[in-house]
Amino acid sequence: MTDVLDLELARKTLAAQPFSMLLGARLTAFGDGEAALELDIREELLQHYGFLHGGVLGYAADNTLTFAAGSVLGPRLITAGYSIDYLRPASGAVLCARAHVVRAGRTLAVCRCDLSTVDTAGTEKLCAVAQGTIAVAEHAKGSLV
Repeated sequence: MTDVLDLELARKTLAAQPFSMLLGARLTAFGDGEAALELDIREELLQHYGFLHGGVLGYAADNTLTFAAGSVLGPRLITAGYSIDYLRPASGAVLCARAHVVRAGRTLAVCRCDLSTVDTAGTEKLCAVAQGTIAVAEHAKGSLV
């Protein structure tokens, strides 16, 4: 596999993740230390109060952080750790996760991710922020995440 990644290859990597396909995730941007992922908010992804489940937000943060790092470090990565802060209940039509590399070395990248919901009128509300450390996984099979 090549170490040169572009949006098309990144989308193929996302499509190879069964869980991402189950959630209906879409990679909308990838490159130059940045990545963006979206998914439609639907009933099956809500918790008992009617808000998007925190696990879905965690998934989106983790994957988007890793894709942002992958645009700088290459395809063989693994999440070393991340933290997420929930700022408000997530509700709307679409979840948008946007991540960027804060600093990258040879084997690690620290990234930040903002997670927002967008309602049917196009109003965007920040609902969570995350920060993660992504590591090069020399012996990992597959690519990116």
